[in-house]
Amino acid sequence: MPRLAYLGPEGTFTEEALRLLDPAAERLPCASVSAALNAARTGDADGAVVPLENSVEGAITTTLDEFAWGEPLMINAELLLPVRFSLLARPGTEIPHIKRVYTHPAAITQCRAYVSRELPDAVVVAAPSTAAAAQEVALPGSPYDAAIAAPIAGEHYGLVELASDIGDRTDTVTRFVKVCRPGGPLPEATGSDRTSLVVFLSDDHPGALLEMLTEFSVRGVNLTRIESRPTGDGIGRYFFHFDFEGHAADARVGEALAGLHRIAGEVRFLGSYPRADGIAPQVKRGTTDAEFAQAGDWLARIRTGRF
Repeated sequence: MPRLAYLGPEGTFTEEALRLLDPAAERLPCASVSAALNAARTGDADGAVVPLENSVEGAITTTLDEFAWGEPLMINAELLLPVRFSLLARPGTEIPHIKRVYTHPAAITQCRAYVSRELPDAVVVAAPSTAAAAQEVALPGSPYDAAIAAPIAGEHYGLVELASDIGDRTDTVTRFVKVCRPGGPLPEATGSDRTSLVVFLSDDHPGALLEMLTEFSVRGVNLTRIESRPTGDGIGRYFFHFDFEGHAADARVGEALAGLHRIAGEVRFLGSYPRADGIAPQVKRGTTDAEFAQAGDWLARIRTGRF
């Protein structure tokens, strides 16, 4: 039975994602994304499940930075989890009596319209996680009247659901990834895969980003996400996170990886793994594995005078 670390305490959306990704795994709650990933790095856990991006809030910058600067980890699976927020309180609490609400900053942003409409006089306080908010509200004598959290948190901490689906958008989704230490084989290519990288520039010059993007474009590799993050070496210095369609075993992806390795200061490979949405890429003419192989054979004949 694998042991997987995750952003705790019990009752977070991350725990729900972990249960769906690996129902049989032993769960190790951690105080932060960094702590969960470090548990995987040190061997305290066999891997970790962490949030990577949200369809409303965008990238989870802590996760991005951990992948770039910490000891290497490999993504081997992903999950798209619909995010449903509930207003949770101790039994007997009524909505008109709620004056202090505790929740994670992301939930504050995503439930702003509901709070403004239904709790106009309430003060909303930021918590380390939605589950930590529910855990605090459940304590006798808590200074908070309600928490905004996942329904699973109410089940864990004995809170009642006063309102459900209170997010401003009903189609909000968070992408979670399961990671492990490198060293084992990559997940097999499925034809519907995603590859993730961190790329550092060798130097800052006009067209540097365009040069990297060209390595993808000329080989028909479609980017699904690009994020820039500061290196910390001064204003204007950035590194880049890329997600793109395809698997390292695909010829077009392998050629793009090799091209990036030639021109970039550092390329950190984060993994090739099945896409959670099952979408297969549209492979452009001239970029299939067979066409790359045919071109390679032709070049070999040219070089040996057999054309």
